Amino acid sequence: MATAETSAETSQEVVLEVKDLRTYFRTRWGTVKAVDGVSFDLRRGETLGLVGESGSGKSVTMLSIMRLIPIPPGRIVAGTITLEGQDLLLLTESEMSKVRGSQIALIIQDPMTSLNPVFTIGNQVTEAIRIHQDIPRKSVMEKALEVLRKVNIPAVESRVRDYPHQMSGGMRQRVVGAIGISCQPSVLIADEPTTSLDVTIQAQYLKLLRDIQQESNLALIFITHDFGIVAKMCDRVAVMYAGKIVEMGSVRDIFNNPSHPYTEALMASVPKMDEDVDRLYAIEGQPPALHDLPVGCAFAARCPYVMDRCIEEYPPEFPVAEGHYSACWRLA
Repeated sequence: MATAETSAETSQEVVLEVKDLRTYFRTRWGTVKAVDGVSFDLRRGETLGLVGESGSGKSVTMLSIMRLIPIPPGRIVAGTITLEGQDLLLLTESEMSKVRGSQIALIIQDPMTSLNPVFTIGNQVTEAIRIHQDIPRKSVMEKALEVLRKVNIPAVESRVRDYPHQMSGGMRQRVVGAIGISCQPSVLIADEPTTSLDVTIQAQYLKLLRDIQQESNLALIFITHDFGIVAKMCDRVAVMYAGKIVEMGSVRDIFNNPSHPYTEALMASVPKMDEDVDRLYAIEGQPPALHDLPVGCAFAARCPYVMDRCIEEYPPEFPVAEGHYSACWRLA
């Protein structure tokens, strides 16, 4: 299986470190623990994949890192987010606005929700450059054209005058990517950026992200539901369930030796082209309500290996191999 593991070997420098991050939302039903004790680090040049069902906390984790949680009802109640030695949770909003785009950038799932329909592509790409980079005004558009060429936008001199609705979905996603890399951030977060793309454009976009990462030694967090993309893009994988990371390890370890029942179930849900089956596998049951989480393991109600201890006490992280951890009592 081909993975991106070689890129992680280029540098062991930790550029982003998240420790015990907790983001809660107050609702009429109670406190929703959307992110509940998430910890991980990210090295320069590495790609970390974040996988899990919808509602598992992946996007809220990334919005917390970007300090984009709406207050109220949301609030980061605990943890540290250290980017290149600086704790982002200690910054004022004015200081954080200087970090977003310049040191850490976000590509969201739907480009039409991040591109303003009343401004041209050129205006939107140059905005980040004007705010974060100290370059002469006449050079701003030249820089914008340069980053648009980097993401393979054809005829950039004329396309910068276009509006988002005049571009295809694949082109719009590339423009969002151009805005993300325009100020050469250390960390780029891609939140399911290929969901709205067809298979051919998806492959081109993934190759584009890989090329940009190799060129700039960018640290990348890739949120996805697709284990095929994980195999192509990622060095390590963090599997999230009910606001927690339940398993983390290298792509090779996770694929060859999934050690948490939820990881096993996710991988079993991926259809295999060489198997002829009457019914595709599906994980039974539903994720728990995040405002009423059980005392023990949140996956216990859906787990085929459940024991009494699973219901009574949440498991700690158990080592499986070097750099591979799983929160499951079967490993005790």
